[in-house]
Amino acid sequence: MADARPVVWVSQPLIDAVIEPLRAQVELITTDAVTAWTPDQLAERLAGVDGAIITLNERIGVAQLADADRLQVIANVGVGYNNLDVDALSAAGILASNTPDVLTETTADMGFALLMAAARRITESERWLRDGQWGQWSFQTMLGADIHGSTLGILGMGRIGQGIARRGAHGFGMRVLYHNRSRLPAATEADVGAQYAELDDLLAQSDHLVLVLPYTAASHHLIDATALAKMKPTATLVNIARGGIVDELALADALAHGRLAAAGLDVYEGEPQVRPELLALRNVVLTPHIGSASLGTRKAMVQLAADNLLAALGVAGEATRMPSAINADAALAARAASGDKSKKR
Repeated sequence: MADARPVVWVSQPLIDAVIEPLRAQVELITTDAVTAWTPDQLAERLAGVDGAIITLNERIGVAQLADADRLQVIANVGVGYNNLDVDALSAAGILASNTPDVLTETTADMGFALLMAAARRITESERWLRDGQWGQWSFQTMLGADIHGSTLGILGMGRIGQGIARRGAHGFGMRVLYHNRSRLPAATEADVGAQYAELDDLLAQSDHLVLVLPYTAASHHLIDATALAKMKPTATLVNIARGGIVDELALADALAHGRLAAAGLDVYEGEPQVRPELLALRNVVLTPHIGSASLGTRKAMVQLAADNLLAALGVAGEATRMPSAINADAALAARAASGDKSKKR
């Protein structure tokens, strides 16, 4: 007898302790090694499956959905989902989800770690020491910027931004400014210890600026040469959002010519490739997109993705509301309009 369970593809090795138990409920197709799937390969993998758990590496658009007649749900492991064409998924009646909340505090930790490492020249100092350049202690060796009592700017004030604000205001006695598409309620501002500022004021006043905003067409290269010129030459820039928000060539030029003191980057416009102009600089801390990379947080992210997937597929009966759907209303409306309310196998 044919297996009547839903077929689910997992695009990359994740957390076995979460993924393997799914075999009791779905027919699971896993991947043994980290794989750079081509657009055509993604289309082939999505054809004939009912659901998929994917990562930010997999870009899903119209072409990848061409033969995905059975596909009901894409569970994205990550809070950002600019790798998904949400409009195309919705039009095809395919539910999509992300993994917010569970990574908030760990990613906020990472943002602050990059800020501290860049401002205090920690990685630069380590390389200098390992290269055998430390002859004797010097009063002027590796002078960096203070964090306590300085002005922290946050561009994008969602959950992660608020976590960074709390760390700055309550942990380091920083004056915290933020800019967001919409101003937070006064009670939330008081709780996180932050004050609203217009973008130009944020750029001009920040000693340390952390980017935590979503990547959209409007935010593409928002931090360009013009924006960087408005910042203090002593300032630190940290990006834990998406690489495309920063004009990396303009950033490298500002860092190389003393118009910006330091930067900490966890994301890149062409990742996993990093511009050689950035790699050549000593005053930038570079990490390989590890903002949420603690074992506990990554496990929670995969668990939430699995919960979203199982809820959408209704493996325990009727489909239930997904914990963190991105496009539920639009996708379900498209199904209803097409007469395919369940996308049954």
